[in-house]
Amino acid sequence: MAGKHPVLEALKAGRAVNKIWLSNQAQKHLVQPILEEAKERGVVVQFADKRKLDSLVPDVQHQGVVAQAAAVSYAEPEELLARAAERGEAPLLVLLDEVEDPHNLGSILRSVDCTGAHGVIVPKRRSASLTAVVAKTSAGAVEHVPVARVSNLAQTIDRLKEAGVWIAGADAAATEDVYASNLTGPIAIVIGSEGKGLSRLVREKCDFLISLPMFGKLNSLNASVAAGVILYEAVRQRQAKAKRDGSEVPGDGHASP
Repeated sequence: MAGKHPVLEALKAGRAVNKIWLSNQAQKHLVQPILEEAKERGVVVQFADKRKLDSLVPDVQHQGVVAQAAAVSYAEPEELLARAAERGEAPLLVLLDEVEDPHNLGSILRSVDCTGAHGVIVPKRRSASLTAVVAKTSAGAVEHVPVARVSNLAQTIDRLKEAGVWIAGADAAATEDVYASNLTGPIAIVIGSEGKGLSRLVREKCDFLISLPMFGKLNSLNASVAAGVILYEAVRQRQAKAKRDGSEVPGDGHASP
């Protein structure tokens, strides 16, 4: 694990951290919160040359901070639904259909955390996993957003439908504008792969497809950007609904395609 924010969030979240290395050149005021949190939790901190940190996490920008930590545990899809129920909120999930870029996964985790969505579901095959690059890109959100890893995404979609969750697929070719869709109820937003978009079977499993309006020369957005825009539209709709209903609950009831 590398980077100031990922390591600090891991400590705050109570993840088992065995040791932390800090660069001798690190500015004290930037790493002081990490030093304080590590001291409180009894984690060993060692100052080392930057080359030592480079060798520990090659190809990762560590910002002078590297930690040896236990791997992030994956959740079960039912845990994500339980999280929504505990908050008294309609489930808001993100399903990733073969999104293999770890930077996209990390950015999506950050958006999920910022919007208060309840988690992410990824397939075991042809998908980015929770690596150091993902943790770094997520700015520590990986410590707070549950990620479920499933063998069969299509079967998981069926299980979510049985639980009353509507499935909305993001598809550039969809005729329904996201801003005209109802995203206030229990909903899972499916984001396709960077190159091919939604796979055929997953697209067929979706209750409805939504698209973002495009006004430039390109006809699609980066997967993480699309996920962020759609999530915030769901937040906007849920807040508006809560105000209309005179309730503090972000959303309830079924979304309708």
